[in-house]
Amino acid sequence: MSKIKLIEVKSDLGGRKAGASLGSDAIRIASYQNESNFYFYSRFEKELYEQIVAPNTFFHAKIKYPFSKRIAYIVPIYEQICDSVAEGVKNSDFTIVISGDHSTAGGTIAGIKKANPNKKIGVVWIDAHADVHNPLTTDSGNLHGMPVSTAINDDNSDCAFNSIDDETRGMWEKLKNVGGTKNKLNMSDVVYVGLRDYEYAEETIIAKYCTKVFRTTDLRHKGAKETAHAIMKHLEYCDIIYVSFDVDSLDPSVSVGTGTPFEGGLYAYEAKELIKTLVASEKVKCFEISEVNPTLDTNNKMATVAFRILKMVCRVVDLRFAE
Repeated sequence: MSKIKLIEVKSDLGGRKAGASLGSDAIRIASYQNESNFYFYSRFEKELYEQIVAPNTFFHAKIKYPFSKRIAYIVPIYEQICDSVAEGVKNSDFTIVISGDHSTAGGTIAGIKKANPNKKIGVVWIDAHADVHNPLTTDSGNLHGMPVSTAINDDNSDCAFNSIDDETRGMWEKLKNVGGTKNKLNMSDVVYVGLRDYEYAEETIIAKYCTKVFRTTDLRHKGAKETAHAIMKHLEYCDIIYVSFDVDSLDPSVSVGTGTPFEGGLYAYEAKELIKTLVASEKVKCFEISEVNPTLDTNNKMATVAFRILKMVCRVVDLRFAE
């Protein structure tokens, strides 16, 4: 059996709606509801399990930075995630992160880079949204729309329409510097899958770096397995690959329990086949799932889909290290 580190991030500070911080609990409940013989935490040794918690009171705190909401509370969450992921990547076979809202994925990237400062990182971002806004371009101020920008060190100033003060800029720079460097990732080393709901500023930066995008229709034309092979071929020059799966990449017929569903997404079987093929590669060292929100769910449907995908990921990783 492979040595897998599991990190739960109980935070919804970067999102628009509270509840995603309960996602990991909902996934645990789904394992019980499905009478799975894979008791979710039994396979993880104590030293390979970590929980990072943001106090719920922070979500309702007065907004000091309207173009980067709750950023002062999110910076220390990033720092904790960075250290935990770095330890996992260095000292285990594989790292899994179950996060609340997707904002904290920037901390995951920071941790991968911290553990591998001289290696090139590739990212597969399975999401309805590009998440490459920043305080200068955001129209919501929610940090779950900015995690990719925390890693690429390009604030897309040509598309700026917000005027931010020095304090906001300082906090944003601090967030980008978590892990010790701003240059964690090149935008050209990101591949989007399922992207369909994004704004002009994001479209501009994607075009600037010729970032590869596989839309739902592209995946259906090629097939999920062949799409995964095409992604790995595109990122073959990367040393390490991180797969980030936001459940709103799924079609709303599946993704009931998430904060920002958008029509035209993947079906569960497509996402499962895609992820199964991706994590079979020895270059994939970290997998993250985010935005399961049981307060918006019906009969824990979304968490059940997430549990089945996570169980499959562990099985595939075990096979990798059994060979």
